[in-house]
Amino acid sequence: MARPQKCRRVCRLPKASEFRPAGRGLRQEAVVLAVDEYEAVRLIDKEGLSQEQCSQYMNVSRTTVQEIYTAARKKIATALVDGVSLRIEGGAYRLCGGETDFCGCWKKHSGCHHHQKE
Repeated sequence: MARPQKCRRVCRLPKASEFRPAGRGLRQEAVVLAVDEYEAVRLIDKEGLSQEQCSQYMNVSRTTVQEIYTAARKKIATALVDGVSLRIEGGAYRLCGGETDFCGCWKKHSGCHHHQKE
C-alpha cells in the first residue's frame, strides 16, 4: 500500500488555470500541471527561492521539492515544444493561512484539497 501524499502548502491558486497555443481549438489534448507543481515553479523560478527554502515553505522535504520541480519543468517543456495546452489543476495541497512572512496571501484558507487526476 502506498504512503498517503502529504499536503503541500500553496500560497494561492494561479490567476489563470489554462494556457493554449494560439490558433488551437478548445478541444485538444492538454498537459496537466498539479497546483503544487505550479507553486514549486513559482517559488523557485519567479520568487528566486532555493529548493531548500521552497521545501520549508511548502512543508515538504527538499528531495520532494526537487521531484515536484523536475516533473513540473518536464510538463511545461512538453507543452511548449509539442504545442499543446497546459492546465493547472489537482494535486495534494493546502492553501496557506497567511502564517509565514513570505506568503503574499490576502485571505486566510485552511484544509487540504486532495484532487485526483481524471
